[in-house]
Amino acid sequence: MSSLSDPPVGSFRLSQLINDTRYRSYTFQFIALIVLIAAFGYLLNNLFQNLAAAGLNISYEFLGEPAGYDINQRLIDYTSQSSHLRASIVGVLNTLLVAVVGCLLATVIGVVVGVLRLSNNWLVSRLMGVYVEIFRNVPVLIWILMVMAVFVAVLPQPRAFRGDNAEASMFLDLFAFTGRGFYLPGPHFTAAWATGATGWLIIIGLLIGSLFATRALGKWASATQEATGDRPKTGLISLGIWVVPLILASLVMGLAWDIPELKGFNFKGGIYARNSFIALTFALAIYTAAFIAENVRAGILAISKGQTEAAASLGLRPGRIMNLVVLPQALRVIIPPLISHYLNLTKNSSLAIAVGYMDLTGTLGGITLNQTGRAIECVLLLMLFYLTISLSISALMNVYNNSVKLKER
Repeated sequence: MSSLSDPPVGSFRLSQLINDTRYRSYTFQFIALIVLIAAFGYLLNNLFQNLAAAGLNISYEFLGEPAGYDINQRLIDYTSQSSHLRASIVGVLNTLLVAVVGCLLATVIGVVVGVLRLSNNWLVSRLMGVYVEIFRNVPVLIWILMVMAVFVAVLPQPRAFRGDNAEASMFLDLFAFTGRGFYLPGPHFTAAWATGATGWLIIIGLLIGSLFATRALGKWASATQEATGDRPKTGLISLGIWVVPLILASLVMGLAWDIPELKGFNFKGGIYARNSFIALTFALAIYTAAFIAENVRAGILAISKGQTEAAASLGLRPGRIMNLVVLPQALRVIIPPLISHYLNLTKNSSLAIAVGYMDLTGTLGGITLNQTGRAIECVLLLMLFYLTISLSISALMNVYNNSVKLKER
């Protein structure tokens, strides 16, 4: 009786890198990588040779020199004697502020408009359709300039709030909406150990802790549901996880509010949001929301009508069906293109200089570049920042996308 055995494995030969399908793809990839590295090396070497021939060299020492210019909107302390690096950091924070607030506002408006576009009310659905078509077919720069012009022309100036016969008044005696910008109550902490950034770092830490605690609570509820069939009610507990620590921290650190007051020709105190920031953020939000609305509409239409009919047969109302059945499933379709719209909004914020808002493009890519003449260095830093923030947004949204996608068993 004879037995079959595996043929002996031969020794590795260099010809297998081309002839053997197990190694051929790796060989071509390695060759392509070598060619790419060589091409980049040639371009960089050519750049440095040309710079040396012109008597130029790449140096970032200018970042330590005094900037010599003011920035009207800033989140951290800054003076004209601060360094260019400090001015760039102020510009980075201003850009991130517009990006975060704009993305949040655009998401809310886009979801609402996308849902209303599918309304059974003919007038509502048509009005939302007109909004989408108008805003996404006009360049965003025009909307920024138009919103800025409307804010300046329509809203009253601070002098209109003065006197017994004032033409305008503060909303709830707390908020002042003027053509120069919005004046809002500003929170601060009175405890000596919590002044400055310390108190806000504690608040941020509590919010992060509440986020992880809420996620852990949700996992426990899901595990309990799988084991018993009943899902515990966690709404009040989740609310307590978010609210109670903030209330206790505010009491311990002595939370107080700085109310804006009209003094002289302008308001003093509180938080001042310039009209350029408001106009830029609002214009970017309503422009991007038009695209998000179409993604939301497409995501909802991608869900089978049988899902809605099954939920309605259980006695759920249309609002609950949308919130509990349709939108959670539609997120799997909405999230991927939503990432691109967030990236576009962040990059479109570079148009801020059109309304005088000093973002990173206006500071590092504008005044600093013109003063120092370091065009290559400034442009490289600008490219690095936008590349970093774009990749960060993509990474965070991809993590969320993976958490809501269908899990195969």
